[in-house]
Amino acid sequence: MEPVIEINPEATKWDIREKVWDYIEENNLANFPRPVHNRIPNFKGAFTACAKVPELQVFTQATEVKVDPDKPLEGARLAVLEAQKKLLVPTPRLRTGLFNNITPPQGASKEQLRICSSSQGVKDFSVPVDLDTKVKVDLVVVGSVAVSEKGLRIGKGEGFADLEYGMMALMGAVDESTVVVTVVHDCQVMDIPEELKESHDLTVDYILTPTRVIKTDCQIPKPQGIIWTKLDTEKLEKIPILKKLRALEEEAGKDVTLGAAPVAPEPGLQTSQPKRQTRRRPRQKIQQDDEGESKPEKMAESEQKARQWRPTRVRKESRGDGGGGNEQGRGKTGENIKEKGPEEGGGEVISQRKLPLSVTTVYLGGIPAGLRVSELKTALREREAIPLRLTWQGAQHRAFLDYSDPQAAEQALEALQDLSLNGHSLQAEMAKSQRGGKRSGQSNRRPRPPTAPISKTAQPDTESDTNEKTEQ
Repeated sequence: MEPVIEINPEATKWDIREKVWDYIEENNLANFPRPVHNRIPNFKGAFTACAKVPELQVFTQATEVKVDPDKPLEGARLAVLEAQKKLLVPTPRLRTGLFNNITPPQGASKEQLRICSSSQGVKDFSVPVDLDTKVKVDLVVVGSVAVSEKGLRIGKGEGFADLEYGMMALMGAVDESTVVVTVVHDCQVMDIPEELKESHDLTVDYILTPTRVIKTDCQIPKPQGIIWTKLDTEKLEKIPILKKLRALEEEAGKDVTLGAAPVAPEPGLQTSQPKRQTRRRPRQKIQQDDEGESKPEKMAESEQKARQWRPTRVRKESRGDGGGGNEQGRGKTGENIKEKGPEEGGGEVISQRKLPLSVTTVYLGGIPAGLRVSELKTALREREAIPLRLTWQGAQHRAFLDYSDPQAAEQALEALQDLSLNGHSLQAEMAKSQRGGKRSGQSNRRPRPPTAPISKTAQPDTESDTNEKTEQ
């Protein structure tokens, strides 16, 4: 199959990353989180590609499997748990150690296993693995930004997957028999110039896409340990576990000389690695000049504005209508409850006075009796489908989720398929206000009058069960 993204033979790794990220965004090939820049893309069809992991013979024979915590690999983590194999996930950014062993509750249902395989489950059901613990990883599943059919891989540029493998090799957790698999979209498979391969780079043995299983037959050796000259004192300070491993290497008589810390470029000089792009944020937070560059003094102003922003609005409706269906009723506005912002991996947070007059609404039906709004919010966060506003009608077993535009609503719909809470399957579909001849994205609700400006000293409410407003 011919690559859909052509690479210039003189391209750098960052050139390739930018080209892949841009292509995925321009062609709408990703789910939340968006944009995909500076991420392992959560591409559409990731679960289909991950479903091929248990079909590999090496998976059948594996006992312990290490899967990276990236969102598109959630299906692979679920497959490991369903097969009752030992699932190891790296500690986020290696801050407190190398591995966490994901341990589901005894007799966990499929829905509980799905939660365990999510980012929230990685936090809630993980048990740290000490460096002295004997670990033998049979299969490693990593995410990629780009990969070649020859097995060359390019990550998002932070080097954690390469470093993790080197640390595992140093611990004896992996050897030449360990198989490395990556899961990507078909467009991420391309011809990567071989001269870009560096000594610390991890290569892959299998590439899984929504349509293909590619065996690379890569003969390039994988990292056999930590290459200390690729690290510096700043890296050791950020990753304490490296200090312990370096001390062990030094005791064994190994050369553990560190590399020089990167020198800050002189003003006006172009560096080989482009400036990292930040996540897309609402315009009110970052103002730009005519050339698109952020001004330092304007950044200070935006930080001050950020403190004024209110969290996602949550509305609880009264029991009054008593009807069914997915028409959104009216009721009293509930209190605000804090949700995760973009920096925490949550959805976009809109200030109360900036809530769009026209939104796209998703109907969520079949909500079981006794379900708390906090439980629904947790499920929305886990599936990265956080709305601008949530209208809760628990007595009628339904809720309405408002999103900024049709695309955001459609992505949320896809994320909410097969959602099950407390053993009940929920029904997610566009609200009637978006159908019946109306153009998607147009709400039939009357615009609400703007509220008074929020005080600069006002602090958002914290999220807890005590913040839930009882139905009136």
